Amino acid sequence: MAKKVLVVDDDPDVRLFSVTVLEENGYAPLEAANGEEGLKMIKQEKPELIILDVLMPRQSGIRLYRELKTDKSFKNIPIIILSGIAKKTFLRSQKALTEFGGKEVPEPKVYLEKPVEPEILAEEIKKILA
Repeated sequence: MAKKVLVVDDDPDVRLFSVTVLEENGYAPLEAANGEEGLKMIKQEKPELIILDVLMPRQSGIRLYRELKTDKSFKNIPIIILSGIAKKTFLRSQKALTEFGGKEVPEPKVYLEKPVEPEILAEEIKKILA
């Protein structure tokens, strides 16, 4: 059975791009348009990997990432951050949330800045799910 990969991104074009890369590489893609929808899908579908955007309406990827990495039911699901913002900015936002009484969260194993080449995304997915 194909491994399930959830794409959480508010941009339909980016979702289509990611889903196409996943399908072409034999994975079963799932989609969510925001963090709220993403969390619901994670609870229902239990994906093997999540490809997560950072800036989204209705629960940002910044908060969803933090929520997943501090919840023992989800913290072992690997996450690829695919975002238009620089990694430094993302890490700074995580640090700020930690300073406001949140738990410290691990740095994402893979952080890709948009636009990304399909081969690079496919390679990172394969590495994680191998």
